[in-house]
Amino acid sequence: MKRTLSEYGYLRAAAAVPLVKPGNVDFNCTKTRNLMEEAARADVSVTVFPELGITAYTCADLFQQDRLLHTAEEGVSGLINLTKSLSGVFVLGVPVKRDGRLFNCALVIGGGRLHGVVPKTIIPTYREFYETRWFAGGGRIGGQVEYAGHRSPMGTDLIFSFEADGARNLKASFGVEICEDLWAPVPPSSGLCSAGAQIILNPSASNELVGKASYRHGLITQQSARCLSAYVYASSGVGESTTDTVFGGHALIAENGAIIAEGERFKREGQLLYSDIDLDFLDHERINSSTFAQGADLAEREYRQINLELSTASPEITSLVRTPVRNPFVPAVREDLEARCREIFAIQSAGLAGRLAHIGCTSVVLGLSGGLDSTLALLVTVEAFRELGLDPSGIRTFTLPGFGTSSRTRTNVEKLTRALGVPLETVDIAESCLLQLKDLEHSGKPEDTAYENVQARQRTMFLMNKANMLGAIVIGTGDLSELALGWCTYNGDHMSMYSVNSGVPKTLVRFLVTYAADSWAGDEAAAVLHDIVDTPISPELLPPDAEGEISQKTEDTIGPYVLHDFFLYHAIRCGASPKKVLLLADKAFSGEYETGTILTWLRSFYRRFFSQQFKRSCLPDGPKVGTISLSPRGDWRMPSDADAGIWLDELDALS
Repeated sequence: MKRTLSEYGYLRAAAAVPLVKPGNVDFNCTKTRNLMEEAARADVSVTVFPELGITAYTCADLFQQDRLLHTAEEGVSGLINLTKSLSGVFVLGVPVKRDGRLFNCALVIGGGRLHGVVPKTIIPTYREFYETRWFAGGGRIGGQVEYAGHRSPMGTDLIFSFEADGARNLKASFGVEICEDLWAPVPPSSGLCSAGAQIILNPSASNELVGKASYRHGLITQQSARCLSAYVYASSGVGESTTDTVFGGHALIAENGAIIAEGERFKREGQLLYSDIDLDFLDHERINSSTFAQGADLAEREYRQINLELSTASPEITSLVRTPVRNPFVPAVREDLEARCREIFAIQSAGLAGRLAHIGCTSVVLGLSGGLDSTLALLVTVEAFRELGLDPSGIRTFTLPGFGTSSRTRTNVEKLTRALGVPLETVDIAESCLLQLKDLEHSGKPEDTAYENVQARQRTMFLMNKANMLGAIVIGTGDLSELALGWCTYNGDHMSMYSVNSGVPKTLVRFLVTYAADSWAGDEAAAVLHDIVDTPISPELLPPDAEGEISQKTEDTIGPYVLHDFFLYHAIRCGASPKKVLLLADKAFSGEYETGTILTWLRSFYRRFFSQQFKRSCLPDGPKVGTISLSPRGDWRMPSDADAGIWLDELDALS
C-alpha cells in the first residue's frame, strides 16, 4: 500500500507565477494552464496564482473595457473545464462584474467547478496605486454570483475545505485575501484563521522597491505566526507593464512564523514554488494556545464553510520536499548562532542574578566535573556575579574526584578555574563512597547502579552541606536533554538550589561553551574550553580504562544526543507522532544513521522519557530558555506513571 504524506499530516501547496502580457488573455491563460498542469504532476493540493493574473494587473483603464472582461471570463471558463482532468484546487486572479460594480477577485476552482469568488477588501489608492479608479471594495459583498457559466458563493467570508487522498484522508481548510488586504491594520486573514482556516492564500501584485521584499517577509511571517497558520503568497512577475513600476514575481510560503520556501525574483519565465505544509503541527499549536482560542471567540462575523467535495492527490512520503534540520536547537547561520548564544547567556545569567539578589546571597557552591554542563554553569555564574558586581571569590567551586574521574577532566577544571579567577577546592570522595558501600554491604565493585549513584549522591550531599556552612546556594548543572532522558541520579546531580542549564539542550550546550571561548573568555580559558568541548561526554562513574582514559561514554549507552535532541524537538515541541518523528529523522540524518539505528534510539527515547518523568516531577527552579521546558510548574505536566504503550506500539508496527 502506498504511504502518502497526508498520513503524516502534510499538505502540498504552491505559489505559481506565470509569465504574463497585459491584456493578452489567451497568452496568460496558456501560461497559467501550463503551471496548473505542472502543479498537478507534482501532486500539489492547492495552488495560488497572482492577483488579476488572467488579464495582468497593470491593464489600468483597460479594465473598463468590456472586451477585456468578457475575454477573461471565457478564458477562466476554459481553465475551469481543464480542472476536470487535474487533481488539485487552484486560485486565480480576475476582474468580476456584479451589480454595476467591478471587483478585483480571486476564483477558487477545481474538479470542473467554480467553488467561490473572493473579492479584494482593501483597495489601495496612494502613491503608485490607483485601484479605486477601477475597482470597488468587496468587504460587504455576500450572496452568490454568476461567472463563467457557474453560480457560486461570493464574499470575503468564505472558508474552503477539502480532503487530501491517502490512508488518513487529511482534511484541510483555507481562506483567501488579496494583496493589500495583508497590509491592513486588521487583515481579513485574521478572521478567517480564527474561524478555522489553516492556510491563507494571497494572490498579489506587489511591485518591487528597495527594501520592500524584506518588508513582505515581515508581514507574511508575522501574520502566519499570529494566526498559527500557513501563508502562501504569489505576486505578479516581470511580464507586467514596466511603464512606472517593476514586478518581481515574489513567491513565498510561510508556516507559523518561518519561511519554508521562497522563489527567485525577477525570473523571465514562469515558476512554480511548492512545499509541504505541516497541518498537524499547526493544529497542535492552535490546540495548545489559549490565546488563539480566545481570539477565535472575539470574531465579529459569521463565515460560510464551503466544502469543495473533492479530494486531491497526496505525494508519497519519499517525495517530502522539506528537509528537517539536524540540529533544530542550533541556528545554521553563524551570525544567528552567535546572537542566539548571547541571548541564552543573558537569560541564564539574569535568572541566577535575580535569584541571588532576591535572597541577598553573595556566595554559591558549584561542583565541577570538567564536562560541558558544569563548565557552562560556571560560565553563567561568572557572568551573573559580574552583573551584580559581586566578588568572584564568592564562587566556591569544588572538584570531587571519585572512582571514574580522569586526569584530563580534573586538569581542565584546575586550568579553567585558574583562568577565570575563581577559587577551587579538591575533595576526593572515593573513601567516603567506599564507606557508604560498605555500610550497604555492597561488594565495592562496578556491578550495579548503586556503585555509580553513590558517587553522584555523595557529591550532592557534600555540596548541599557546604552551601549550608557558607550561607550559599548550590548551582545545578544538568541540561534539558538529560532531564528528558532521565540521565541523572535521583536526588543526586538531579537536585540543586537553582538549576541554570535546565532549559538548554545538550547539542546547544556545546555551542554555548564554544561561543564563550571564542568571544569573551580570554586566551587561557579559551584553550581549556575548546578541550572540554572535545572531551567525550561521560558521567565518569566507572573506573577509567588501562590507559587512564574515560571508559564510560554516555552516548554509547543512551544514544547520540544529536538524535535525542531531534526527537525531543519534534515529539514535544511539535507534537509529532512516533512514526512522523522517525520519518523526519530518517530524512534529516540520511547518510549518517541507518533507519534501524534511528528506530532503536527512538524507542529508547520514548521508553526513557515516560519512565523517567518522576525525576522531572520534582525539579529545582531554573530559567526557561527556549520553546521547550520540562518544568512541572510550567510547560510540561505529565503523570509520573503514564504508560508509553501506544507510542511504542506505533514504532513496533514500523519494524
